[in-house]
Amino acid sequence: MEKLPPLIPSARTVRKWLRAGWREIRILTAVMLLTGGLWTFAELADEVMEGETHRFDRFVLLALRNQADLSDPLGPAWFEAMARDITSLGGVVILLMVSAAAVGFLFLVRRPAAALLVVVSVGGGTLLSTLLKMGFERARPDLVPHATEVFTASFPSGHAMLSAVVYLTLGVLLARTQSRRRVKAYLLTIALLLTGMVGASRVYLGVHWPTDVVAGWCIGSAWAILCWLVARWLQYRGRMEPEAFLQERNGVGQGR
Repeated sequence: MEKLPPLIPSARTVRKWLRAGWREIRILTAVMLLTGGLWTFAELADEVMEGETHRFDRFVLLALRNQADLSDPLGPAWFEAMARDITSLGGVVILLMVSAAAVGFLFLVRRPAAALLVVVSVGGGTLLSTLLKMGFERARPDLVPHATEVFTASFPSGHAMLSAVVYLTLGVLLARTQSRRRVKAYLLTIALLLTGMVGASRVYLGVHWPTDVVAGWCIGSAWAILCWLVARWLQYRGRMEPEAFLQERNGVGQGR
């Protein structure tokens, strides 16, 4: 006589269903964030090209300056120096050094596919940033003196975009090697804080319009999410090391 399946699933089966459902929710959330980032960038770019954001951009830049001397950002001298230090974390040289260090580490621990993901993410993000700047050719703010040197076009902010690409990608990679949720949350929070502070420093120093930075955050985050989704797809096809990205696929590392 054929054995019938149990009417009440076992605890192991329930946990497996919950893990599968949670994975689908995360993928759906990532797709929604990706779509939202691209849509926001497209809408913002359209408004910028039509000059609809100029009043808002002027208001924010002037609000961050001493009205008696527009060359002087608000706050003490040490705060302005700190802003310059923070903004350098989004510079091309620093980001390339951080990325190269991460790639070297991933090769040392025998994670070549993860290393390749970092290379493609950073290289592709840099190329995309350059093409977007060439396409829009928005002039830098001339409303206030710049507090640091600039050499490229303004829209979108390359510092905001590339810091999102690099720090979010590395944050996700590191988080996926950890088993505790609070450690994962800590790593992702650090990545978000670095991205946010770099972008904010560009506006404070007067080298970008606020909308440049918001656009950079949107397109940079969207690019990082896209790379993450591609990595998951390759992983499920067996072309990427699963333990480097998705320990929880086998039930390892459920949060504490």
